[in-house]
Amino acid sequence: MRQIWVKVDPWDKEMVTTAIEGGADGILVPEGFPEKVKALGRIQTIAEDGDWKIGEDVVYFTVQSSDDEPEIVQLSQRKKVILQTTDWSIIPLENLIAQGADVIMKVSSLEEAQAAFGILEKGVQHILFDTNDVLLLKEALSALKEIEEETPVATAKILSVKPTGMGDRVCIDTCTNMSTGEGMLIGNSSSALFLIHSESIANPYVAPRPFRVNAGPVHAYTRVPGDKTRYLSELNAGDHVLIVDYTGRTTVGTIGRLKIEKRPLMLVTAEIGNQTVTTIVQNAETIRLTRPDGTAVSVVNLAEGDEVVVAVEDAGRHFGHKIEETITEK
Repeated sequence: MRQIWVKVDPWDKEMVTTAIEGGADGILVPEGFPEKVKALGRIQTIAEDGDWKIGEDVVYFTVQSSDDEPEIVQLSQRKKVILQTTDWSIIPLENLIAQGADVIMKVSSLEEAQAAFGILEKGVQHILFDTNDVLLLKEALSALKEIEEETPVATAKILSVKPTGMGDRVCIDTCTNMSTGEGMLIGNSSSALFLIHSESIANPYVAPRPFRVNAGPVHAYTRVPGDKTRYLSELNAGDHVLIVDYTGRTTVGTIGRLKIEKRPLMLVTAEIGNQTVTTIVQNAETIRLTRPDGTAVSVVNLAEGDEVVVAVEDAGRHFGHKIEETITEK
């Protein structure tokens, strides 16, 4: 998951408050100031006497040329390495990322941050934002926290929908209001996850709950940050999940509550290419899948031939991690 540290040196209370309220993951301050940061909010501090100690846990490395790459790669295996230079463009990030270096890119604008996160279509996973402009910092954090990654999605055609008995169903209530076309990826197999639509649609039975996805049974998978999957039964309040829209645009949501209740279920079977994919959902009008145009379709109205959004992958999973291995799931 991407990390954003903010440099506040010299000390500036307004900058610290802006960083905390904007969702920064850590604040770099001068020695003697971590406690002042903690008084304003719970967040990691980076300082000579911080949670991450400069010189001990975190080091600066000024890049002179590509000849520095081997040293940076080795150093990044032991410490957090903040890269800096007077000429941002000369930093050989592509080479470092390709060699597996885990480095922190120092940036001073939203454009530089977006470029760093996008290198080699993967990008660095960690930046240090260095600016004295409160407004710039606020705008940048807002934009960067919204944009996480893209999830490739495809279209599957419904083959059948049929009741399958009772089971323990999981509702995921997040700390984020979702809109039309947004939800979470849920499925019986990590190789094919259906986009279950949020309960943001008005209906005659209950008021909209745009923060909720009525996801599926306890055994089902969902996609979480870091290109991983987790069982719905493993999730807890405070955990992060991926919120995905019908185009594959992905942001990170925080779980506020889970509700697990016994409910009647139905099996949804679809095909994509020559692959048959399935998911199980609650048998209720308010549970919806997502069409390729972003509109929601209730599972009770699904018919053979209807098209819905899914995310597919070829590799298998082991403890939520993608692996190159032959795995058959039915």
